[in-house]
Amino acid sequence: MNTITSAERVEPERRKPILNTVDRVCELCFGLFMALTFVGAVKAVTAGDDAGYKMFHAALGCNLAWGLADAVMYLVRTLVDRGQRLKLVLTVQREMDQAIAVRALREALPETLEPLFEDAELERIRARLALVSTLPPRAHFVRDDFVGALGVFLLVVLGTFPVALPFLVIEDHRTALIFSRVLTLVMLFIAGLALGRYTGAGAMKAGIAMTTLGVLLTMAIIAVGG
Repeated sequence: MNTITSAERVEPERRKPILNTVDRVCELCFGLFMALTFVGAVKAVTAGDDAGYKMFHAALGCNLAWGLADAVMYLVRTLVDRGQRLKLVLTVQREMDQAIAVRALREALPETLEPLFEDAELERIRARLALVSTLPPRAHFVRDDFVGALGVFLLVVLGTFPVALPFLVIEDHRTALIFSRVLTLVMLFIAGLALGRYTGAGAMKAGIAMTTLGVLLTMAIIAVGG
């Protein structure tokens, strides 16, 4: 008969999805907003026959920079979250006073979930954590973290690349700018639809709200000369 309890088994950490639906949509929208503002700023100071080419490189560079920064921050968040969880487990294991250990678990709960847990339930969790015998000395990266960071980078860059494409295929940079902005608003509308459908807030309502935000931002850019 196997006497090893589930708390004593050491299972590899499951890889979570790179980003949940809300995060994916938000990252895409942030990239679109950044590209929109960056291209508007470059347009305000760019002139000449190669203006469209310069604006394409500006938009593409913005996307690459945003994607890289987001990938790095994904790694930072992952390591910090893992370290925080490890610190909590070690605190619970080393605390001799069970009441203090239970209080530490309660303080780690999200504010919305904290009222749902009785001390007796948290005590059972504390007891199971106390049985975990193999813990790393500190939080560290694993291979899947870098796979996730690459996924974030590709999501941002490929998701916002269409915004830069009109400057490469349309010779007149003013026409290309119009196409780029219209395409950005269409993508924002689609992102809003996805967000509204996921949250249950109403797909069409969220799509219109996201597009309206993009229109207001575009108007603000034009007003300051972009």
